[in-house]
Amino acid sequence: MRGWAWLVLPALLIVSIVAHAAPENAQAPTLDTVLVTGEQLGPGLWKVTRRDSDHVLWILGTQAPLPKTMHWRATDVESVIAGSQEVLADAQGELKVGFFRAAFLLPAILGAKKNADGKTLQDILPPDLYARWSTLKQRYLGKDNGVERLRPILAANELYGKAIGKSGLSNKAALWPVIEKIARQHGVPVKDIDVPIPLDNARQAIADFRNSAGQADIDCLATTIARLETDLDAMRARANAWAVGDLEKLRSLPYPDQRSVCLKAFAANANLSAKLDEAKRRIQTAWLAAAEAALWKNPSTFAVLPIDELFHTDGRLAALRAKGYVIENPE
Repeated sequence: MRGWAWLVLPALLIVSIVAHAAPENAQAPTLDTVLVTGEQLGPGLWKVTRRDSDHVLWILGTQAPLPKTMHWRATDVESVIAGSQEVLADAQGELKVGFFRAAFLLPAILGAKKNADGKTLQDILPPDLYARWSTLKQRYLGKDNGVERLRPILAANELYGKAIGKSGLSNKAALWPVIEKIARQHGVPVKDIDVPIPLDNARQAIADFRNSAGQADIDCLATTIARLETDLDAMRARANAWAVGDLEKLRSLPYPDQRSVCLKAFAANANLSAKLDEAKRRIQTAWLAAAEAALWKNPSTFAVLPIDELFHTDGRLAALRAKGYVIENPE
């Protein structure tokens, strides 16, 4: 999984997938947007240069989800990679827990996934929210009764993933395998930016995750439900806009961030919150260091970052601008 890696067992597995929020009190989704099919070029590239050099860092903004039936025709990207000396992956965290230690902790991890005292979602959710959950569960999960015993934040993850798939979209990493294949074909080395995240006390981290259950956990499920009730068509529109390279459309479409709501479930626990903040800082620092090193070393480097981050004023592209690098947006 490329991009921000939300560390700490088992938060690593869920927070980056339970994606984006929507308004409350929503209606059933209406999917009016017809998804594009066939070969699509995708957007242009961001160009980063040093003021005192002609060295270039080209950045592709990646998007998920994308239309299942779209095929990315990466001819422009192939031309850039073929003329580059290095390809930079997005940074990702590597949780450092030994195999046997992780196996020993597995029962505790599985126990942390479920609600306390054997309770079900019906036992802990407000009746109106449970009714909305039941409607979407029937539509996207069917007769999956096991999900009823999951914590709300994990139930949200299950629901979101299935809903994306049944809406003609895919959250699978469709772009990076193409980029790696092109790099191999042209003999361009790929630099993986793996940031080791030590976990000194895994058992305590699991206990912290278990103790983070509460209202914030329920809020995460509520925002996930609300987004699926209102934002599926906008997701399809965003997927289409990326496929045809319409950056103005991508900028104009609302992009609510559910992660901020879901992360409150972890922020309630001081230990967990501190670990997540430190992991995010280290991952961002590692990518920026690799990008700057590439700009000094290589005449041309190709890299990827999430496209929504490229639009933000506090992302890694903005950090490069603040350091004095020249940024040119795609035309």
